[in-house]
Amino acid sequence: MVKDEWNAFMRVMKIPPKGSGILNGLTFAVKDVFEVENHTNTAGNPDWLRTHRAAGKTAPIIDTLLKQGATFQGVTHTDELMYSLNGENFHYGTPVNPKANNRIPGGSSSGSAVCVAAGLTDFAIGTDTGGSVRIPSTYCGVFGIRPTHGIVSVEGVIPLAKSFDTVGWMTRDAELLLRIGKILFAQIGEDEQSFRHLYFPREAWELVDSEAKMTLLKATDKLAERTETKQLVDITSQGLSDWAEIFRIIQGIEIWQEHGEWIQKENPVFGPGIAERFRWAASLNRKELKPKNKLKMKIREHLSELLGDDGVLVIPTAPGEAPLRNLPVESMEQYRSKVMKLTCIAGLTGFPQVTIPVMKENGLPVGLSVIANAGQDLRLLNFVNQFRQIG
Repeated sequence: MVKDEWNAFMRVMKIPPKGSGILNGLTFAVKDVFEVENHTNTAGNPDWLRTHRAAGKTAPIIDTLLKQGATFQGVTHTDELMYSLNGENFHYGTPVNPKANNRIPGGSSSGSAVCVAAGLTDFAIGTDTGGSVRIPSTYCGVFGIRPTHGIVSVEGVIPLAKSFDTVGWMTRDAELLLRIGKILFAQIGEDEQSFRHLYFPREAWELVDSEAKMTLLKATDKLAERTETKQLVDITSQGLSDWAEIFRIIQGIEIWQEHGEWIQKENPVFGPGIAERFRWAASLNRKELKPKNKLKMKIREHLSELLGDDGVLVIPTAPGEAPLRNLPVESMEQYRSKVMKLTCIAGLTGFPQVTIPVMKENGLPVGLSVIANAGQDLRLLNFVNQFRQIG
């Protein structure tokens, strides 16, 4: 049985493999939003647990991994209804960041990232709507992927905002990240051809703190060794603030459409930050959805044209290292706003993004991300696997 000293697990529960395959001998956990037969999900909130029944069956993605020889170890902590990027849960506590126990682990797939970083499991599954795999992966110093939107089934997963929801995973090494991809992206087919062009969005690199920027740019030299060009580009006309706002409004409207009725009926208790976020979502005008979705489509088309078949965006995953725990809500909201300017790029386009851990001189991890065109997930994982640990 797993000994959880990091408060990563909501519930430890072992399910043995259902077959044999390329994951033989490996262990994994999933965020507490995936259905597991006879388990009642909390979605990070006691009132959700109180008002929902145990699952009648297990989410297909879990069965897929079990059939490949992996052993299931349990469900992990998440932020309330997945609507945060911090990993600090008012009700169930905050998982401990193994790389820096005085700093937040990131959310909302906080427990999954901690599981992997602490070595409790070989890999873990999470969901990523606004950055919930990428950000905890970065703060905890592990590899993480947000796939092309819609390419991995979300059946048996509690939704947040359906036009952005994805299922992603985290590992301590790039090879395993790729191995899992070969299972979950089987419909794509193998593609080991490398990318030729690296694009560095000026707007994204202006958001990262100077110390992290120096570390990350040094790490990009290794990426450039295997590509033909390295180019600084402007991807927006007015900056990433506008893109982040488009993302926030679409996401907020969809979230309230998904969970507003339950919130109004049950009046659940939400922790600081989460409660305010849901009140804001409730205030949004649904008429904004159509024009914002048109802008979203234009952004997708613009970046798809830039990247083509052989280009990748290179960005910092987050503005810097993980923030300290227990900061004031206002400070964390300001930082979250800055993070969303980076995470909204893959969110709005639906493109795959992989975050790579890079260590600063002070021993704290930061994340370097690569984003490819839609459907190039396996190619992107193969590209990252060439470098393994680059910092």
